[in-house]
Amino acid sequence: MVGTLGINGAIIRLFPWFRNDEKKHHGFLALVLLVGLAGFLLTTLLIFIFKPALLSTTLQKSPLVAEYFNYLIILVFFQIFFTILDNYYTALYNSVHGTFLREVFQRILIIIFIGLFFFDLLNFHQFVVLYVTALCLPTLYITLTLIKENQFSLRTEFQYIDRQMAFSIASVSLFSILNGFSLLVIQNVDVIMINSMIGLDSAGIYSICFFFGVVISMPSRSLNRIANVLAADAWKNNDRKTIKEIYYKSCLTLFIIASLLFLGVWVNIDNIFRITGPDYEKGKWVVFFIALGSLIDMATGANSSIFGTSAYYRVQTYFLLLLVLLVIAANIILIPLLGITGAAIGSAGALTFLNIMRFLFLYYKFGLQPYNIKFLYVILTGGISYLISELIPAMTNLIADIILRSSVLTLLFLIPVYLLKISEDITARIDDIFRFLKIKK
Repeated sequence: MVGTLGINGAIIRLFPWFRNDEKKHHGFLALVLLVGLAGFLLTTLLIFIFKPALLSTTLQKSPLVAEYFNYLIILVFFQIFFTILDNYYTALYNSVHGTFLREVFQRILIIIFIGLFFFDLLNFHQFVVLYVTALCLPTLYITLTLIKENQFSLRTEFQYIDRQMAFSIASVSLFSILNGFSLLVIQNVDVIMINSMIGLDSAGIYSICFFFGVVISMPSRSLNRIANVLAADAWKNNDRKTIKEIYYKSCLTLFIIASLLFLGVWVNIDNIFRITGPDYEKGKWVVFFIALGSLIDMATGANSSIFGTSAYYRVQTYFLLLLVLLVIAANIILIPLLGITGAAIGSAGALTFLNIMRFLFLYYKFGLQPYNIKFLYVILTGGISYLISELIPAMTNLIADIILRSSVLTLLFLIPVYLLKISEDITARIDDIFRFLKIKK
């Protein structure tokens, strides 16, 4: 966030005011790239200023850090410009490329290189070079894609940016940095406090169990990327109907997906600890409460996107700063009482409070209220599906047990959702699958 100087937040929110294909979007790409370059130079300066301190604390534990330290500069450069170009491409209504490059393509390359190193087909230096290359390639690919689609222009048009627009860019960027710092603290404060209050072992258990809980919220990433762009355009045009539609559809669709994932994790909770080992079983309720918090977060849909692209984006930052204080306060109270489960309750409770505040604000300011009887149908369907799935006797074969439980739960859950047409989007996706299967036949 510091490396981009917060300009990625401004890209999504303010690009609608620059959008114009014929005029190359009034030099918007050149502007954000210049900001990114300034951020890179500032970050590089900070890295070299703190280099002696960083090396002195890690040299004895890992001498290789010093040997490959300068590779960090390369990674910073490519990560900064990937973030900027990815957000710019998303603002052009294409959020798929960036997600695929980072979440799929990059990880496949890294796995391949790890395998080659494991089988001694690469030495360590070659592995490091290829690993860094894998992290850099998405930036090159997205740059070439923009050039191919005639969307990469270094034309400048600074005269288009009046004083009010310049202030908006600076303000949105500043609050984006504050949002980034707040989220960074929220994501890491639990582990830090558990480590200091209970011990490193408990922090490790919490980290692993936290992942199984938070995996439920991962599908929201792709949806929120495009929701950011659509909401920004809608706010620019004062299109309240589109805002309302985005809010309702995102809440319902994400709640259905999250409910299925939540139930899938919980119906397989014993299998999870068969995989991780019995030492992690004391984190069972960490999984539950973090997953529950993620479920509630998903049930509020694209509220963050609607909030963050509105004229009240500053209030979003204030809420996040309040969330930081709430998480810390909850941990101070609950960790001594309930251990790592207390940290999970505190985190889930604070996240739920944040979403309640967002809901109330959007309702009070804009009259937005996305919930109806269909959400109750999802809850009832999920509850019945879970209870039936729980009746399945435990199987000795781990993989077979996971497949059976997950398959039964998925069918029992999705069939009513599809037949009752609870969500137009999910019904359409299932119909697409049916059509694809018929073609393949």
